[in-house]
Amino acid sequence: MKPWIQLGTAEIPNDGGTLTLRKRDQEFSISLSGPRGELMNSRRFHSEQQLSVLGCAHLQNRKDARVLVGGMGMGYTLASALEAVHASAQVIVADLIPEVVEWNRGPLGECAGRPLDDSRVAVHIGDVGELLVDRSNEYDAVLLDVDNGPEGLTHSDNNWLYSIEGTSSIHKCLKPGGVLAVWSASPDTVYASRLKKAGFQVEVKTVRERPGKGARHAIFLAQRPGTENKNRGR
Repeated sequence: MKPWIQLGTAEIPNDGGTLTLRKRDQEFSISLSGPRGELMNSRRFHSEQQLSVLGCAHLQNRKDARVLVGGMGMGYTLASALEAVHASAQVIVADLIPEVVEWNRGPLGECAGRPLDDSRVAVHIGDVGELLVDRSNEYDAVLLDVDNGPEGLTHSDNNWLYSIEGTSSIHKCLKPGGVLAVWSASPDTVYASRLKKAGFQVEVKTVRERPGKGARHAIFLAQRPGTENKNRGR
């Protein structure tokens, strides 16, 4: 077996650790220093795709939709969001770490078909929370894949996203009928209850890391009630 080749490293702010990008043949891996180890692998991305498929199911025929993707990762969530929305949509992708975006502009971009080259994409380098504060009826969908679940694993400031304050702010940011979709390694009943408390209608879907096999992950689907409810994909 060929050895892994290191392609780059990036420091997570506030002593969050070091990200390392590696490649072996056509396989890519991004790992976090310390016991957490590998965060993502280009051979296992089905659940990241399903985050967009489920979170954007109500937008298939919606013109001028606005979608916010939190977390660039390996580009699979962004690429699937672009496939799920109309040609007139705008998709904003936010990532705290500029190197991750650059990796996706470089060799890593081949994994998901170079979604950053799509003219519908706008990139925000910084905390996704910056795009979720003091905004009203801004987005048709918010897709979050910035942690291992509803807690700030790699960046402690992300805890705000999953707090009642942050959850309520996201509710306000969404248009009526808009959907918040959150990727998680496992279900979390406390977070589901918090979403309901913020006014969302909540559903939790179980998806596999590969089609029909591999680890089971959870997708939280939280919809802001409103006139678009009837368009929600099932």
